[in-house]
Amino acid sequence: MYKELIKPLLFLMDAEHAHEWAIWIANKTNRSDILQNIVHRLYGVADAKSSEQIWGLHFKNPLGLAAGFDKNGTTPRAMQALGFGFIEVGSITAHSSTGNPKPRAFRLPKDHSLINRMGLNNEGAARIVERLKKLQLDIPLGVNIAKTNDPSIEGNAAVEDYVESYLLAQQVADYITINISCPNTGEGKTFEDPGALSELLAGIKQKASQVDPPAKQQGISFSSTYAYVPTTVKFSVDTTHKNLVKLVAICEDYGIDGYVATNTSNSREDLWHSEQELSSIGQGGLSGRAIAKRSLEMTRWLSEELVEGKPIISVGGIDSVNSALERLEAGAHLLQIYTGLIYEGPGLVSDIANACTRN
Repeated sequence: MYKELIKPLLFLMDAEHAHEWAIWIANKTNRSDILQNIVHRLYGVADAKSSEQIWGLHFKNPLGLAAGFDKNGTTPRAMQALGFGFIEVGSITAHSSTGNPKPRAFRLPKDHSLINRMGLNNEGAARIVERLKKLQLDIPLGVNIAKTNDPSIEGNAAVEDYVESYLLAQQVADYITINISCPNTGEGKTFEDPGALSELLAGIKQKASQVDPPAKQQGISFSSTYAYVPTTVKFSVDTTHKNLVKLVAICEDYGIDGYVATNTSNSREDLWHSEQELSSIGQGGLSGRAIAKRSLEMTRWLSEELVEGKPIISVGGIDSVNSALERLEAGAHLLQIYTGLIYEGPGLVSDIANACTRN
């Protein structure tokens, strides 16, 4: 029904309006037990005979919703009803932001992909955390944090900005993802420079050690010393193998608990859309099938680099059962999707989740 009826209607809207409509529906479902039961009956995933234990957390299946869909934490119960094994909200930032000027989201249907330069639009960490405190889920909740989209926040202030979100997120998160690779900020800078990453992780570790452990804590702790929620780092798909090795070494020095591969791409190579079409869209992060090959490659790189087998969450271009199983074979422990949902519909969740739990 999705591809024959709903998708054509959604694709009559621009990409951001379609996303807002999906969020509105999901938010209504999030607040209604009746609607959640209907969604579960239509799309829910069968109970797995076995499930994954990672960071001391129970994952009913390895498929999660990637950050970017639910920036403000308004839909997790709806996504749980849909069959996801875990949810990641955000990116959230210390200060609220309306993001970049519109239009800022664009479909590339020939490539089953998207380009977005949303600019980390969200209601701010404090407000979102207060909302999530009221949430009761049966699956793990991840919170993705990033630096506020404000070019005047730099240097030590940028680290402090991350720290504020990190400490707030610990009140509600089962794990936290430090997004060091988001290209959708006004200044376009990231923390994927080795020196900047080291300063960021040092700053978070120092501040985290100075406060009491949060009420909600699970599993392994960031830096393996303090009783804090597991912490992962998210890399860009454009990261070279050489730089990835450097960044992972820094993360390992600080006891990071896992990795998310990957974020979106600034590249426009090997796309079916013309240069003229891409030029009219402009800058933004490329997601979807167009980055699948590179995301798979980075998953393999991480698996080879992490001799102790720390968890890898693979995301980027997963839009079928085969592509999901390929990531698991490459060394991923968990998977995430977002753009694939837009092109394949909600049934993709149960297709992948059921296939993964059978293997």
